[in-house]
Amino acid sequence: MSDWVRVATFEADNDAVESMVKEISSAEGPPPNIPAKSILVLADRENGTARVVVRFDSEENLRTGSASLDKMEPPADANMRRVSVEKFEVLLERQAS
Repeated sequence: MSDWVRVATFEADNDAVESMVKEISSAEGPPPNIPAKSILVLADRENGTARVVVRFDSEENLRTGSASLDKMEPPADANMRRVSVEKFEVLLERQAS
């Protein structure tokens, strides 16, 4: 069975990215309605973008988690805006030895 990822792209300033990282890292795990395996936050500080990659162990869990994540919006006072969401099946992941 394949893993699946949801990739959300944001326009965000450095403060907004740092706030998001702090909030995510301080949580004990994902909320109950987001059955994620892992989360990866990527930032391109020079261009003011961030990507949040959430990994799921099944397409069904991707759909469940994505429905919950789609309802979430950055705080109104944050200088951050979601600009896209994409979903992918993980076909290959190779680690360096």
